[in-house]
Amino acid sequence: MIAAVGELLYLSRADVEQLLDVDAMLDALGDALVAYSSGAASAPPRSAVRVERGLLGVMPGYVPGAALESKLVSVFPGNEEHGLPSHQGVIALFDEQTGTPLALMDGTYITAIRTGGTAAVAARVLARQDAAVLAILGAGVQGWSHLETFPRVRDFKEIRIASRNSKRASDLAAHNPRARAAISFEDAVRGADVVACCTDAREPILLREWLKPGAHVSAVGGTFGPELDAETVRACSVFVEWRGAVTSPPPAGAHELQGLDPATVTEVGEVIAGTKPGRRSPEEMTLYKSTGIAVEDAATAGLVYARAVREGAGTRLPL
Repeated sequence: MIAAVGELLYLSRADVEQLLDVDAMLDALGDALVAYSSGAASAPPRSAVRVERGLLGVMPGYVPGAALESKLVSVFPGNEEHGLPSHQGVIALFDEQTGTPLALMDGTYITAIRTGGTAAVAARVLARQDAAVLAILGAGVQGWSHLETFPRVRDFKEIRIASRNSKRASDLAAHNPRARAAISFEDAVRGADVVACCTDAREPILLREWLKPGAHVSAVGGTFGPELDAETVRACSVFVEWRGAVTSPPPAGAHELQGLDPATVTEVGEVIAGTKPGRRSPEEMTLYKSTGIAVEDAATAGLVYARAVREGAGTRLPL
């Protein structure tokens, strides 16, 4: 007979949004990247099955003292035409001592905010300290996430938002008094100190010729194709969450980084820990290319779960 294991805590999207402290998340994400780069945390390459309109991926991850989790996430780029997020998912947490299931929570909000959050953590250590102009390319969920997180790591005087849908760019810009809608991707990028690409593009939407010396580029989209042209990648010092972004084929790896020598890229966790250099000069161009790794989900979900337990939030379900 199988022994009873107790209750499972269910946390809805509304619960997760209310419980997550974004500033605390940024610090936890930085710690998780350091733990991953040092070998203390674990996150195998994402495994995915493809269907006609998208994919379903599984992302287990472990950060000691934070969380042992697994996320199921679907990526369907056409969803935004129907008013749905392109990325949707659920996260399950387990006791790291016994493996007992602890919680099931919405993973859609966590995926959205931790992606922009991790990019902001990278910008915090890679962008010039005097960065004043931010360009956000894309006005969907990730455009919102970057607008929420990047101003927490630099005091941007101007934020330009560009989208293939001009109304969405204007609507997103209305959420920040320093933001304005740009008329094109090029208009947003020229003269910007930090450029954040957050689109579902399958072909490059950022060209090297638009970038100023010393710019920091952040790219989190491109699940199904490259957001950046090859010249941009060649011009930049490249930073990643994990070197598998170079050595693994997409969707676990990055389209833009295929064929690079993994020895030429640096993990952001190494920069935060001080074991590898980040930006070397004001004129150097840096690139953070994200594919997403599960320690980011673990760090974020662990914060949510810990606060839920402290405050008695969520719904208890028998197992």
